[in-house]
Amino acid sequence: MLDLRKDPVIIEMPAFESKYVSLMVTGYDHYVNVPMTTRKGDFRKSEKMLFYTARTEGYKGGPVKGVDRIFEATGDFVSAVFRVMPHGNDPDRFKRIVKQMQSAKLVTLSEYNGGKAKPVNDIQFPAVGKTDFDVFGNNLLPVMQFVFNHTTFDPNNEVDHGVLAAYKPLGIEPGKQYDPARVKPIDGKRFASIAKQVAAKNLAIMGQPEVVAKIKPYWFEPKGKTNLDALVATSVIGPIGLPAEEAEYPPITTTDGKPMNAMHDYVIRMTKDQLPPARAFWSVTLYDFKNGFFIPNDRKKYSVGDNAGMKLNKDGGIDIYIAAKQPKGVPVENWLPINRKDEELSVNLRIYVPDEAKMKTWNAPKAETMK
Repeated sequence: MLDLRKDPVIIEMPAFESKYVSLMVTGYDHYVNVPMTTRKGDFRKSEKMLFYTARTEGYKGGPVKGVDRIFEATGDFVSAVFRVMPHGNDPDRFKRIVKQMQSAKLVTLSEYNGGKAKPVNDIQFPAVGKTDFDVFGNNLLPVMQFVFNHTTFDPNNEVDHGVLAAYKPLGIEPGKQYDPARVKPIDGKRFASIAKQVAAKNLAIMGQPEVVAKIKPYWFEPKGKTNLDALVATSVIGPIGLPAEEAEYPPITTTDGKPMNAMHDYVIRMTKDQLPPARAFWSVTLYDFKNGFFIPNDRKKYSVGDNAGMKLNKDGGIDIYIAAKQPKGVPVENWLPINRKDEELSVNLRIYVPDEAKMKTWNAPKAETMK
């Protein structure tokens, strides 16, 4: 997490011995930027990247000796995330990659130039509550005033223009201080109620492949390449992910169209020709539907794939089992454990660096209920 208000921040990155690495950057606005990725040939050598915003004190974007890349973020508070395939199925390579991950460093520009880091403990964040709906119900305007003050907006961008126009009549504009006496009172309960309806509608999208297909090209894209529907859907579904050229996340539904539930066991079958068209790697990952968490199990096995382990059959295909007990004759690598209880399940494919041409005709497999 980078605080870019007082000083630019430099990430010192090593070379990575992994077939997939990306650096993903996002702020409060939920636009996603991927300034570095192995898809573009990055991470083959160590590099330094400097981050700043239009409001960073004392820096306007000029070159810095020894810094390889400069990135202007849209938010003063930025999440910068490395996604690294650790090759968990290769213990020695895994250890080397973990050391490489741990060697990444953060320094402020002041520190880089031999000085001391400027203090950043003078900020007071607004109260947000325990859930998103608490914000809509109790504290929306103070939160949005804070967000507006630490975000770069483009008035020529349709989505940016829309959100600014929506909040201006309520008394919330960039650069102002929140004053409860100046803002327009809102019905928090109504806002929270509508927010819950929007959340439910967008969560349901994950079970509708035809709707997902329409939004998918705009998911997790930078400003100017996404739209409002995609921003809302990804903000609800969460967490922030990668754009389609880096990764795709098609859901796996059932052959009978019913929601998956841990009261039943399932099998996902793919022939060699049906395997996901990934240029880097793919995985099938299991979550609980309600919270989006992994399913706890003694083996700590949450996905099947090149990274977490899998075994193809003699014909080059694979059968992946979601079951309370390991089915007889099924390789342990291909078994995703569940707990036998009334719990809805969610299964997603993760396809890293998808072959975009093949993705146009490829269809995600479906899960069959085991009798």
